[in-house]
Amino acid sequence: MKQHCALKHGILKEFLAEFLGTFVLVLFGCGSVAQTVLSRNTLGESLTIHIGFTTGLMMGVYVAGGVSGGHLNPAVSLAMVILGKLKIWKFPIYVIAQFLGAFAGAAGVFGLYYDAFMDFTSGILSVTGINATGHIFASYPGRHLTVLGGFIDQVIGTGMLVLCILAITDSKNIGAPKGVEPLAIGLVILGISVSMGMNCGYPLNPARDLGPRLFTAVAGWGMEVFSTAEYWWWIPVAGPLIGGITGAVVYFLLIELHHSNHTEKTNQEPEEEEEDEEEEDSSLKDKYEMITMS
Repeated sequence: MKQHCALKHGILKEFLAEFLGTFVLVLFGCGSVAQTVLSRNTLGESLTIHIGFTTGLMMGVYVAGGVSGGHLNPAVSLAMVILGKLKIWKFPIYVIAQFLGAFAGAAGVFGLYYDAFMDFTSGILSVTGINATGHIFASYPGRHLTVLGGFIDQVIGTGMLVLCILAITDSKNIGAPKGVEPLAIGLVILGISVSMGMNCGYPLNPARDLGPRLFTAVAGWGMEVFSTAEYWWWIPVAGPLIGGITGAVVYFLLIELHHSNHTEKTNQEPEEEEEDEEEEDSSLKDKYEMITMS
């Protein structure tokens, strides 16, 4: 059966891996928010949400990492394209898979907690107000946050995410042991969540934010999910893309560019051996002269 059903084209395998990995990320992440909000904080709090997204990303990378690299984020995929680690023609395929996976993950959370949603909202799904639930699926800014402040927040947060991912996966740096990379990447998200989550909840991922936002638009929340907060929706889409490029360029210029090449090492080794042989020859010659003189 495996021989008949197994996919032959590598890009289709990568598409499915990115789809399923992003689905896992959103199901754990948005599911933790839903449990906290719908239980009115009796079964969750900020820390459980951070753990939910950390676990979701970690498990999502474990699911997809061996097939597609486990990007789960268009900002990460774009950074890999910039660095030449992902072919540019694969980029739109990865992004489509990630958006669809996030959309499906949001649908999974809504289906899982449908009865709780109806009980909490009395059937009225809204983005603002005391019984607002739109923020379970997508990010919205704090009252103090300006558009420029939100954009900078996303650039810095996503830049740090991509920079740390590159360090973790850099074989010429300390890196992380094979198989432990997803755990280390999850810890990066945990660090960002507890230090940079105040402004708008650290979306850092265009697919993770826009995919569920699109789901809420068609599932009953309406177009308010796009118009709220002066059309905030584009900030967690554009900001992370710029941040991903920035983080990739910074790591490349300050760290990766200065790694010594393997060819340089191999060229240096014969030169060192030749120098050692010359030193041995000269020492033997000196000993011979001393013996003859005596």
